[in-house]
Amino acid sequence: MIPPTELRVSKDRRLLTVTFADREPMELPAEMLRVLSPSAEVQGHSPEQRVTVPGKKNVEILRIEPVGNYAVRIVFDDLHDTGIYTWDYLSTLGAEKAEHWQAYVNELEEKGLSR
Repeated sequence: MIPPTELRVSKDRRLLTVTFADREPMELPAEMLRVLSPSAEVQGHSPEQRVTVPGKKNVEILRIEPVGNYAVRIVFDDLHDTGIYTWDYLSTLGAEKAEHWQAYVNELEEKGLSR
């Protein structure tokens, strides 16, 4: 996948706007990026090992670091920094934002956890 033309963190550090040349900019909340981190810490090594991450409603993005020409590492203010967000993954999160967010909210509810 072609890299985005722009990655912009909002002034309040709670929103990442990702712009690819062939589509409208996608706004991805820091909370969503954190709780859906592609890291092994969150995703595990199989679907059964995936962790539901609560309590990240106010998480902020500290910085974004390039990883080759295919991804970025996002460092959050809770010091989580092991997720490598590929262009494909960011594109998927943007395109399926509502579905991913609803699934996360449902998981929290089922497990009695809060944002």
